[in-house]
Amino acid sequence: MNAIVSVTANWGIGHQSKLLVRNRDDMRFFREKTMSGTVVCGRTTFQSFPGGPLKGRRNVVLTQNLDYSPNGVEVVHNLDELHAAIAHDDPDKVWIIGGEKVYRQLIDECDRAYVTVHETLRDADAFFPNLDEDSNWTIEETSPASITDEGIPYRFVTYARA
Repeated sequence: MNAIVSVTANWGIGHQSKLLVRNRDDMRFFREKTMSGTVVCGRTTFQSFPGGPLKGRRNVVLTQNLDYSPNGVEVVHNLDELHAAIAHDDPDKVWIIGGEKVYRQLIDECDRAYVTVHETLRDADAFFPNLDEDSNWTIEETSPASITDEGIPYRFVTYARA
């Protein structure tokens, strides 16, 4: 299982259920990595998708809301149900995509985390665990720095479980 996330310099990932930085290259990277795989997210993250379920991927939503059942997704209500739902999936093609609570529940089960690090600070109310401060994670690969259309420096960093 893998995590994929876009963060700011203080590991912020969102504010009021919205991404903190718009980055076309990050969206392209996300699409390329997750296409034909299984994406796992929480209800709030799923509801933030403007076009509904992500096309070309199996969408699994983890929520405690027993009445939640949107079209085009599989809904699970706890980690046991999630593990049963993804038991036969290739673990390299299972992607944890947010939000904060889902990342925190599942990060210890991930082998890799693909993190787009934006060198900016934005007002955030949701955060990803700081992998630089976690001895269980090491940096496996870092891309050269690039700049978003807004002029924000960023890089792609791949972390591997130590």
